[in-house]
Amino acid sequence: MPYIIQTNHLTKTIGGKEIVSDVSLHVKKGEIYGFLGPNGAGKTSIMKMLTNLWKPTSGSIELFGEMLTPKSYEVLKQMGSMIEFPVFYEHMTGYENLRIHCEYMGYYQHNSIENALDMLELADAAGKQVRNYSLGMKERLGIARAILCRPELLILDEPTNGLDPAGMKQLRSLFKKLSVEYGITIMISSHILSEIESIADTIGVIAHGRMMQEIGMKEVEQMSLAYLELFVSDVKRAAFVLSEKSGLTNFKIMENGEIRIYDMSVSTQELSKTLIMNNVEVTALGRKTETLEDYFLKLTSGTDSAEGRI
Repeated sequence: MPYIIQTNHLTKTIGGKEIVSDVSLHVKKGEIYGFLGPNGAGKTSIMKMLTNLWKPTSGSIELFGEMLTPKSYEVLKQMGSMIEFPVFYEHMTGYENLRIHCEYMGYYQHNSIENALDMLELADAAGKQVRNYSLGMKERLGIARAILCRPELLILDEPTNGLDPAGMKQLRSLFKKLSVEYGITIMISSHILSEIESIADTIGVIAHGRMMQEIGMKEVEQMSLAYLELFVSDVKRAAFVLSEKSGLTNFKIMENGEIRIYDMSVSTQELSKTLIMNNVEVTALGRKTETLEDYFLKLTSGTDSAEGRI
């Protein structure tokens, strides 16, 4: 079984609008898969299909090497999930909500509830009614419920919502522990790159309902993200000269008129000379290094970059 999760040309149409388009993703056993994209990119819609909450319009889903169908009850028992905002019986305590989940799942491992509450630092709040929990506490209780029955696969949709930086750090450590020590395969969605890059083994980048790229973090670390930054008097003519006179194809014109050249074998002296000889005034030319955030922003067509979001 090469992949725990594999989708093939997954598509979802609602009200005549295609919100997920031809997505094929691959999650390997035992890895942490970071599912990254801007809000509204289609992450939650795909996770709803993976957990059988929604049915695909077309395409297929394989979980644990088996095709997902409306009757895949045994396969779903191997999963834990938290999609969108977790819902509980508000008048009951956190402990009682987890006990009901165990009964529903037919899982009666001794101290499983206590262990899950301890992992999420909710032991002191176990006896409180959930209506008195903060947003962050409810998020952590949702994760406790997802890991309660020791699933082989964990699917978490924006699990750090409502958490402070200390809470986010605690969860990242927990996810690493679940992956390394318990062998749980984890798929986590987020629109914030910094939440994922430190723990993910593989990253899938989605935008406008389409998969832009799947790439291993080791491969990302080995990539050369350096480029030449070029400012000129005439951007259109410069692009023509770069393409026709210098034979360059790997460059991009940015919104501010900057030209980024990703072929680092180019001599800046020769490049400047060629541009000037072809009546293009060079106002600035230098070597720069693109950040990982810049790289993913480029994949998602320059969506909102505030606070490291992609």
